Amino acid sequence: MSSSATTFKPDCEDCPRLARFLKSIRQQYPDYHARPVPAFGVNKPGLLIVGLAPGMHGANASGRPFTGDHAGILLYEMLFRHGFSNRASSIHRNDKLKLINSRITNAVKCLPPQNKPNADEINTCNHFLAAELEQVAADSVILCLGQISHKAVIRALGLRQRDYPFKHGALYQLANGKAIMDSYHCSRYNTQTKRLTEAMFDAIFRRIKEELE
Repeated sequence: MSSSATTFKPDCEDCPRLARFLKSIRQQYPDYHARPVPAFGVNKPGLLIVGLAPGMHGANASGRPFTGDHAGILLYEMLFRHGFSNRASSIHRNDKLKLINSRITNAVKCLPPQNKPNADEINTCNHFLAAELEQVAADSVILCLGQISHKAVIRALGLRQRDYPFKHGALYQLANGKAIMDSYHCSRYNTQTKRLTEAMFDAIFRRIKEELE
């Protein structure tokens, strides 16, 4: 793991393209959060969920990961179903939803144009993810939603990418006692095309519960 790992910076502007884009979003949508989005959940979780980046009208607007957008619908339903939250939906950051033994973050903390961060931005933001990974419980499960978040986690942990290829349903046991679980991202596209079904996502969470128990 990188020794340069640092904690979240709410005013970070280390990626010029993203900083310029967020400035324009704040002008267009003055009520939106439109800044780096912090992680949400307990401080030392057994389950850390890593997404890609805030959605335009979801986390970028609400200031909380997967809150207010389509991708959060299935995710928060699964968290509630499997005992990781007190509510089945996440509408806004003040809706009294609480996570249980879990935390949600993103590989990239800022909204990227067209929801596509470039490689430099993913790498620049990686030290924040590394710091978050240091805080998870010793026997935790890290759920990577999609290939980009998977690769970001592998990089943040200082592991070799070729030793941990992304595959939906793959579970990697790490030498430090933690585990990495891979899933397709619960995006609108993936759920509507049935690349990721409710049954598939439910199976991922059942496997996570087995690991934690």
